Amino acid sequence: MSVATTPDSIAHGHQIVLANVRRRTVITFVVMAGLFAYLSYTWFAFDMTGLVQSAKPERAALLAKDAVAHKVHVTKSMRTKDVVIAVEGERTATYQEPPAWVAQNDQTTTVSLGDNYTVHIFDKEVEMIVPDYGTIRVAIVNNRIETTLPEGKETPEWLRATPAKFDARPDLNKRVQVSRAKIEVHRYFTGWENFFFPFSSPLASYSAFEIASLIVSDERLDPIKPNWKLVFDTFWSNPDWQHGNVFIALLETLLMAVLGTFVAAFVGLPMAFLAAKNFTPSNVILFFVRRLFDLLRGIDMLVWSLIFIRAFGLGPLTGTLAIAFTEIGELGKLFSEALENIDKKQVDGVRSTGASKTQVYRFGVMPQILPIFISQGLYYLESNIRSATVIGALGAGGIGLMLVETIRTSRDWENTLYLIILTLLLVIAIDKISSALRRRLIRGKVVQT
Repeated sequence: MSVATTPDSIAHGHQIVLANVRRRTVITFVVMAGLFAYLSYTWFAFDMTGLVQSAKPERAALLAKDAVAHKVHVTKSMRTKDVVIAVEGERTATYQEPPAWVAQNDQTTTVSLGDNYTVHIFDKEVEMIVPDYGTIRVAIVNNRIETTLPEGKETPEWLRATPAKFDARPDLNKRVQVSRAKIEVHRYFTGWENFFFPFSSPLASYSAFEIASLIVSDERLDPIKPNWKLVFDTFWSNPDWQHGNVFIALLETLLMAVLGTFVAAFVGLPMAFLAAKNFTPSNVILFFVRRLFDLLRGIDMLVWSLIFIRAFGLGPLTGTLAIAFTEIGELGKLFSEALENIDKKQVDGVRSTGASKTQVYRFGVMPQILPIFISQGLYYLESNIRSATVIGALGAGGIGLMLVETIRTSRDWENTLYLIILTLLLVIAIDKISSALRRRLIRGKVVQT
C-alpha cells in the first residue's frame, strides 16, 4: 500500500528539513562562538601577548647548541695574568698544553675561532679580527672598557659594548667577553667532550680502533689489571659523565616502577573482587572498597610522593609507595570492571560440574580476566617508568633526581640530553617487551619449554 504525496505533505517535509538545518547551524555557531570566547579569555587570562613578547628564541637555540656541543674557554685573569684553557663544566678538563687552535708566547695569546675569526690577547688589550668587517680593539683603561671599532663601521647587532663589559657573539660557535676582572674567549665544538674517558686519562687520546687493539693486546698499560678491565673501569668511573652512577639511577627508577606496579597489581586484584557487584558479599563492603579506590587514585602520585617523603624521607621507597598507592586505585577499578563484564555462562558451566567455589574462580573466572589483568598491568608499568622519573625529581632518587641536578646547573645541558636519551631508551625497551607480551596473551600463544 503506497502513501500518496500531496503538495502540503511535501511542503511540510521541507519545513522540517529546513528547521533541522537551522537548528544545527545555530548549534554550530553557538559552539564556535563559545570556543572563540573561551580561547579569547585564556589568551588574556594567561597574558599570552606578554609571554610571546618575552620569549627568547636565541636562548632556546643556545641551550640546544649546548646540548649537542661543548665549549672551551680561553681565560686570562687580570689579577694573576695567567691564561687557562679549559672545557666548561668539567672539573678536571684543563689543558696543560694549548690545543692546535691556540698559540701562545710571552706577550700574546692568539685564538683561532674558525671561519677566519681570530682573537689576539695582549696584557690588557684584545684585538678581534672579523671577516668583512675589520679589527675590533678592546682595552682595559683605568678600570673602564674602551672599545674601538673599525673606522666608518657601525656597531653590529651581535656586539654589546659598555664601559663595564664587552660582549661579542658573531654566532653560536664563538664568543669574546672582556670585563675588568678577566678576558674570556669561547669556542664551541660539536660532540660530547670526554664522554668515554676523563680528560686526564691517557685513554682520552686513543681512537676507537686503538682502544679495540688495546683490549685484545697482551701488553698491559696497568700491570695490576687486564686492558679490558682498565678500559671498562675508566669508562664506568668517568667523573664528568658518571656512567656508573647513571646506570644505578636508571636501575633505581626501573625498580621503583616495577615494584610499585607489582604491589598495586597483587593488592588490587583481591580487592577488585570486593568492588565487583557480582562477587562482593555485601553492599557495605562494595561501597567502602570503591570509595577507597576513589581516594587512592583521586590523590595524584606527586602528592602521595610528597606525603611519603615526609613520612619516610628521601629514597626509592618513597617512589615505590607513591606508585603503589596510586595504582591500587587505578588497577583496582579496572580489574573490578573487568570482573563485572565476565561471561556468566562459563562460570555456570564450571559450577554445574560440581566444582567448589575456589575451583569456579580458578577455571571459570581467572581464564577470562587474567589476560586483561596482565595487559593492563603491563601498560601501567610502561606509564610508571615515566612517573618514577618525575617522582625521582622530587627526591625519590633515580634518574629523575640526576636530571633535575643537571638542569639546575644551567651549564651541563649535554649531560641533561644524555639522561633524557637514556630514559627514552628505557621506556622504549619496556614498551617493546610489554607489547610483545600482550600480543602473545591476545593470540593465546604459549612458549614451549
